[in-house]
Amino acid sequence: MRFFRFSFLALLSLSALAGQPLQPWLDAAGAGTVLRLPPGTYDGPAVIDKPLTVEGNGQVIVDGHGKGTVLTIRADRVTIRGLQFRGSGDSHDALDGGIMAEGNHLLLEDNRIDDVLFGISLHRSTDSVIRHNHIRSRPVDSADRGDGIRLWYSMYNRIEDNDIAQIRDITVTNSPRNRFVGNRIRDSRRAFNFLFAHRSIVEDNHLEKNSTGVIALNSEGLIIRRNRILHAMDPSGAGVALKETSAALIEGNEIVHCAHGIMADSPMNPINRIVFANNTVAHNITGVYFYGAKGGHIAIGNTFRNNLWPVSIIGDGDPMDDIWWGNYWDDYEGFDRDGDGIGDRPHELYAYADRIWMETPAARFFRNSPVLELLDFLERLAPFSSPALILRDTAPRMAPLTLHK
Repeated sequence: MRFFRFSFLALLSLSALAGQPLQPWLDAAGAGTVLRLPPGTYDGPAVIDKPLTVEGNGQVIVDGHGKGTVLTIRADRVTIRGLQFRGSGDSHDALDGGIMAEGNHLLLEDNRIDDVLFGISLHRSTDSVIRHNHIRSRPVDSADRGDGIRLWYSMYNRIEDNDIAQIRDITVTNSPRNRFVGNRIRDSRRAFNFLFAHRSIVEDNHLEKNSTGVIALNSEGLIIRRNRILHAMDPSGAGVALKETSAALIEGNEIVHCAHGIMADSPMNPINRIVFANNTVAHNITGVYFYGAKGGHIAIGNTFRNNLWPVSIIGDGDPMDDIWWGNYWDDYEGFDRDGDGIGDRPHELYAYADRIWMETPAARFFRNSPVLELLDFLERLAPFSSPALILRDTAPRMAPLTLHK
């Protein structure tokens, strides 16, 4: 009997190494049990339709062979841990990918997902966790890839400590109250793309070499804090971009070397505010870009260093409806005679030749050209018309604010 049992287990292991369908293993496992798969390669696609824990210890590969989604979950309380997924189909309409999950209280951790269209999709999922996963899409143009993580009508989920690259976006649609913490996202189009994703929290992420870091549309009550957003140099890209979004807090971020550091229009509701506090905005073409400006912005304690244009404001509203206070400006021209760390006179920023491309968008093509730089120099030397006041910081800091993390 012992010999038979040993031979049977050995046969199963050899069969797994040779490749066999994953579905019979899932069907044979009892609901609520732990299925520890023998090392090897298994064939997908496969479906889980009951509570189950599947573990691969990093030694199990599930290959979809170019057909549909490699693993689909249609149950609550499913855990997938330590598996490798590859070889999904290529249909954007069908959302072919590594894992498609439709359930609550799911845990997807320590998995490796390569050579798929979409990475992980949560549909109508609540109280689930996606963490410590390695996710890559296909090595094609970014617009032809799939989303690394996709949330649709899902809420109260945590997406944390994932290593994500070579994807299209992380897309969060009609999915409020989710939290994105400690993820590393690079070499993609939009690191985070929020649409109707109210009260989302994005914190402690590292976003590098994406076309845009965080973009939000119609998403109220966002908190974006302590992120590092670097090298978003696509011509239309930005570190953080907000449109038709109100009551947002952008705090303690490091936004460096982007086409636009921060972009925002005005809050949709006049009683709401978009607050920028304690951010470092440095080495960007434009540090802050407000368009359609009608006020509603509050900027406190930020550090502006080495931006080609620190702030640009375009619109019919009055820029003085915004509040600037306690920011550090590397081009501040003033003194601190009483030694309180605050400049003795306000920092004021005027638009000189900047108005040409602000009022005529097609002229932006000539930004940084020798002719425009010469014109800007002459305007500042002897203005032939009154320059427009863009902002007034009534308490400019003489040194950057030091944050204790």
